[in-house]
Amino acid sequence: MFSYFIFLVASSVTFLCTHQVSSQGSSCTEYPVFTPSALVVKYGDPANVTCDACQKDCSGDALGLEHAVGKVTKNGTTMFWTVDRLTEWGTLVMCYYNNDAGDQCSSTLDLCIYQPPESVSISFVNHTGMMFENQQYTLQCSVQNVAPVQNLTVTFYRGNTALGHLQSNSEEKKPVNETFTLNITPSREDDGAQYWCEAKLELGPAGPQRPPVVTSEKLPAIVHYGPELIGPPNPDVITITEGDTLHLNCSSVGKPRPSYTWTLPTNSPSYSGSVLTIKSVGFEHEGQYICTVSNTVGTVTKEFNIDVQASPLIRIIVGVSAAVLFVFILCVLCFRSYKQNRK
Repeated sequence: MFSYFIFLVASSVTFLCTHQVSSQGSSCTEYPVFTPSALVVKYGDPANVTCDACQKDCSGDALGLEHAVGKVTKNGTTMFWTVDRLTEWGTLVMCYYNNDAGDQCSSTLDLCIYQPPESVSISFVNHTGMMFENQQYTLQCSVQNVAPVQNLTVTFYRGNTALGHLQSNSEEKKPVNETFTLNITPSREDDGAQYWCEAKLELGPAGPQRPPVVTSEKLPAIVHYGPELIGPPNPDVITITEGDTLHLNCSSVGKPRPSYTWTLPTNSPSYSGSVLTIKSVGFEHEGQYICTVSNTVGTVTKEFNIDVQASPLIRIIVGVSAAVLFVFILCVLCFRSYKQNRK
């Protein structure tokens, strides 16, 4: 069963870089309206927006649209802002009019300039080589040249299973490099699993219908763990009849593959397999067998206590012989008693 420990940064996604605001002039009865109300533009792409400065409380001479880039055309109280390539981070577009009371009533365009991640990579922090079961490791997902980073969601995966969703606390609007980490504690079931991460820009309803997504390469996990015996436990004593075949099963799983060492009750040849077989058991095979299973991670042992009994035919012969002997002894005693009585 896979287990993991997550550092999860929980925060709400701010979908847009700026928020449309209006001046608080006490005499303003209406405020300029942008169409669309929010604009999400990829860095370097063209952009355009329309601003209706007012409906009734202004004239064409008392309104304007402030902009650092692009150009503006005006048609009465309506203004059109266009730019061929939007490459200025932090671009501010403000539409305003001055009313008869001398107050400026304005609105700022809700504008987000974004750049999808240039690349995404995954690695382990301060770790190379093999992993061990039930030890903690830290995955690191590095995202390069992305903006705005506060709109970025990074998800760590094991295979197709999401392990955690992380976000940045940075409020930087320009492209940055950001690193996200996640603690995991692998188990033997994770051996051969592939870890990877995904970086997604959540740009809200005004953004692309398919949010920009960049994924990392797959990082395979090789998990080493100590031997574990398989099969049912042994009875305290294994009773077997002389001449039968004995199988002692010490099979196990482990990574690296375990090795086997047997301690036998007699001076038998050494054995290094997982199953010890004696085709015809004799009384000399009676006793305790100890199987030691080990790899570079750990060691386990399994004991077998063997009791060898005579075959049924031998037991019958021995029984009959004992009965005959008893009768013979009884007859001898009776004969001696008879002779003594005659004297």
